[in-house]
Amino acid sequence: MCSLEKRGNLLILTLTGQNVEHRLNPEVLSSIISALSQAKAASTRGSALVTVSHGKFFCNGFDLDWVNATGSKQEAQQRFDYLLDCLTQLVQAFISLPMPTVAAVNGHAAAAGMVIPLCHDYVVMRRDRGVLYVNDLEMGLKIPELYMAFFRAKTSGWALRDLVLRGLKIKGEKLLKMGIVDAVYDGEEGVINAGMIWPEGNGMVKFTLKLEKGCILNFVACWE
Repeated sequence: MCSLEKRGNLLILTLTGQNVEHRLNPEVLSSIISALSQAKAASTRGSALVTVSHGKFFCNGFDLDWVNATGSKQEAQQRFDYLLDCLTQLVQAFISLPMPTVAAVNGHAAAAGMVIPLCHDYVVMRRDRGVLYVNDLEMGLKIPELYMAFFRAKTSGWALRDLVLRGLKIKGEKLLKMGIVDAVYDGEEGVINAGMIWPEGNGMVKFTLKLEKGCILNFVACWE
């Protein structure tokens, strides 16, 4: 689940729970979308939002246990498609916020869980621990176009190949060179503190991506 805290102009969205992977299921996605709605309502001139998480994982993707807890493959596919629809709503909620956003990634983010940091205007990450990776092909799954829209927008060439086709687990330093993250810091406290002060220290300007009829227009990429 998640919580939202306001400290002056800073809104802090926290994925809560020390011993969880922050897997995305309808309840978790609804909780985050609700928190973003509250953040949007609470925003004022000079506001910024920082997303952090508890524990080893930033977000480990869809809750596949929930997806597969059905009586048939057809029902499982319906649940998976429903999660994609919910994730699309989450993306729209993030990128329509009227303020700059920073993801302070202090743990692993995989597959659908990697989409969440990419929804933010800026990403800061731990230097010493935590990886971003796309393991869909490794699991024999087709990579949804929603993921690919973000991956193509954030990187290209060899970096896109290593991320998507090779499914490499990539640490902060290399992600910085690839241009996927904006800065790396030492330790959990370091990256979270950096996320908190990043808006003030970097003169952040919001660039808003528009989501309309299933298309992220600025990415020139769409999914059905």
